[in-house]
Amino acid sequence: MTAPSGRPQQWGTTPPISTALPTDADHTANNNLIEELKKQNNYETQQETEKRVNTLKVLYEVTREFVRQSSRKKGHSEAAIKEYGGKIFPYGSYRLGVYGPGSDIDCLVVAPKHIYREDFFEFFPMVLEQKVPKDSIGWMTPVPDAFVPIIKTELYGIEIDLIFARIASLHTVPPDLDLRDNKYLKGLDERELRSVNGTRVTNEIVNLVPETKTFRTALRGIKLWAQRRAIYANIMGFPGGVAWAMLVARICQLYPHATGSTIIHKFFVIVGQWNWPSPIILKQIESGNLKVWNPALYPSDKRGLMPIITPAYPSMNSTFNISKSSKEIIIRELKRGGEIVGKILSNQMQWRDLFARHSFFTHDHKYYLSIVASSNNKDASLAWSGMVESKVRILVMKLEDQTDLIELARPFTKGFERVHDCQNDSEVEQVKKGSVKYQAAGTKAEEADENDPKRAAAVEDGVAIAEAADAKPETNGNDRQTIYTTTFYIGLDIKGGQKTFNISYPISVFRDTCISWANYDENLHELTVTPVRNYDLPEDLFDTKLGEVRPFRPKKRPAPTAKKRSFEEVESLLLERNSH
Repeated sequence: MTAPSGRPQQWGTTPPISTALPTDADHTANNNLIEELKKQNNYETQQETEKRVNTLKVLYEVTREFVRQSSRKKGHSEAAIKEYGGKIFPYGSYRLGVYGPGSDIDCLVVAPKHIYREDFFEFFPMVLEQKVPKDSIGWMTPVPDAFVPIIKTELYGIEIDLIFARIASLHTVPPDLDLRDNKYLKGLDERELRSVNGTRVTNEIVNLVPETKTFRTALRGIKLWAQRRAIYANIMGFPGGVAWAMLVARICQLYPHATGSTIIHKFFVIVGQWNWPSPIILKQIESGNLKVWNPALYPSDKRGLMPIITPAYPSMNSTFNISKSSKEIIIRELKRGGEIVGKILSNQMQWRDLFARHSFFTHDHKYYLSIVASSNNKDASLAWSGMVESKVRILVMKLEDQTDLIELARPFTKGFERVHDCQNDSEVEQVKKGSVKYQAAGTKAEEADENDPKRAAAVEDGVAIAEAADAKPETNGNDRQTIYTTTFYIGLDIKGGQKTFNISYPISVFRDTCISWANYDENLHELTVTPVRNYDLPEDLFDTKLGEVRPFRPKKRPAPTAKKRSFEEVESLLLERNSH
């Protein structure tokens, strides 16, 4: 791979570090990595992939029909309608090629200039229901008021997020439309710009790596590692999928011929030693009429602790959510990962060791905050807990501000949903404070589903969709009450081993922020924040199949007592004293 000048071809903003070809040992390590990823259920079957492809074909036909029906309502001629077209652009994990069993598909629906967002929400759901068998749609939830307006649906068993953009400069949408061209941004409003940004970023990432197959193998490994180590969640202050993808892509640029296993090794070496807050970028940042990331011009851009900049114009920092604590945890995990991969490549460990589950609850902290979002209505609970989740980062930052007390405040990346069957108000109050004694029979704690439309709308935008906004307290026809809770946890490291500390102010600010939500109803929603010692955490947070055990309460040391002397010793001592 050589440039016309004879120098190695450059990918990204700097020349490659090495253009060496893989050795036999590199290929062996890479084959072992792929084998372990398969064991970890990271790849789906060919049949499942074909179902995705066929589902996207259906969505393409639905998109074209949606444009036709919208145009007819506007009185356009049939001759013109035949030419208007329409197109879909998958993005996210599907476009990056790192999807697996149960992955959703993010999809951008593109229409010509005369089709508006309101048309999308009016016609697209209707046309979809017309075009597919009734039982093929599991559910469908439009969220038109979201920050990025979206229709969330399940089609043929696949969860799909559909967003929309009209291209203001196009009378028709050609089949070969390439949205990487900046000219198509002209005339778009802010919501349309946000909608096209996802597909533009993922397309750029794929096109900026030397070997797509290598990139995908390495990214699968890094994603699995980050998820297992609980450092994969943008909403909680950790990098999200796109940010991890950009980091892997940058390493691929620096080692254009390396295998996926080598890319992972170099990933830990280079990212683990990176001189933050120097940004990681995949290409030179383009300027234009739109605001782009520029710390020299914008003070807010200087605040990024680990900036990873998107390659598509207008470039922005994908990791602005990262806090001091999450940065420290990420660097700690990068160091651990680098040590393990080094041992893997020297045959002292195996790839499964890299993907070991986190120790957030078992070993990492003595103190935790338990944040319980509760409701007496299931739909209301989903929206309320989603909104609370979106504000946890505020509590983390307020805790970090107490520099004389808090050394680290680390949120766990998921909430835990529980259902409780309470017989009286006393039991309800205990549940609201975190008790799991009254958990409903036959239920267990479940990690919150980030794709549930009621939750997702509130997490991303603070929006309560109709079922949640109109919810009323549920009643069982007797004194029993069903309470739905979602609990979030923040691990705390306290400076100087202090055993008593006052964090009432950060908690008060957090609570006030949450209950100021426009849809807050004191009859439906409750929020409590309680300090918890590690040995008092609920048992269901620990995976006994993996040998996890809840920490034990330390045994109190008995107070020192005077040594009891025998009668003979006392008698001897008295005789000795009397002899003097």
